[in-house]
Amino acid sequence: MPDNSRLTQLQRPSGAFAMLAIDQREALRNMLADHRQRTITDQEVQAFKLQAARTLTPFASAVLIDKQFALDEAIDQGAVSPGCALIAAADHFESAHGELVGRTHIDPAVNPAKYAALGVKALKLLVIYRPDEEPDHRVSMVQSFVRGCREAGLISIIEPIARKPLAGTGFDRDAGIVQAAAELGNLGADLYKAEVPYHGQARETEIRSACARLTGLIASPWVVLSSGVPEPLFPSAVQWACEEGASGFLAGRAVWASCLTRPDVPHSLATDAVDRLKRLCEVVDEAVHV
Repeated sequence: MPDNSRLTQLQRPSGAFAMLAIDQREALRNMLADHRQRTITDQEVQAFKLQAARTLTPFASAVLIDKQFALDEAIDQGAVSPGCALIAAADHFESAHGELVGRTHIDPAVNPAKYAALGVKALKLLVIYRPDEEPDHRVSMVQSFVRGCREAGLISIIEPIARKPLAGTGFDRDAGIVQAAAELGNLGADLYKAEVPYHGQARETEIRSACARLTGLIASPWVVLSSGVPEPLFPSAVQWACEEGASGFLAGRAVWASCLTRPDVPHSLATDAVDRLKRLCEVVDEAVHV
């Protein structure tokens, strides 16, 4: 079973999780390219991540960074605020099935013992759930990941993402979110990162009901991510999820994505994104029941 006592390293004093995600990879490159109308270099992706880390981590309880672009540099440069715990993305993404992230694996380059020694507190693994794929690979990958984290003394975070079946038949994303939780939510991970039901765009009662169902299926504390949720709706979605049993958020786009459209991105991070993050911290401090 998960050891919840260690999760205090990722929590605010209230017991809520207010965690920032800047581990987006090619998706972030595409977002930058859309707004700048040109090809984006690795260095530009890295520069944004480091700027976001320096600006926003003083207000986050933890931050998630990927090795591909910025993890080592963030450690070397001290870009993460001392009061913010560092989470390393331990997943390797591959494009497949017409999707930018169509397959994921445990990244062998993210050595748990090495990064624990460098001050990392947790690892995160994204797991793609498809209803028409056999569960054995997903289950064994999560079990291996959790075991490796425990051996290194690290917190394990899993992030199941519901995707359409490869057979191309009808797809109910919200049913997939629940099915993923039923399959993967009791495999020993310390923290579960879930998609917001209905992308936060259904009636409050429907979103609350779905979140309550997730609480009943997930053995560990769980938090929501923000991908797919319109920025103005995310605070309410977080509040409803937490009032139905979630413990906070681990989110990026709802905090910093709209900054990419501004003429002065660093200024927008320091003002708009900071304000959004501080507001979300207030939401979880009030809504999370410890």
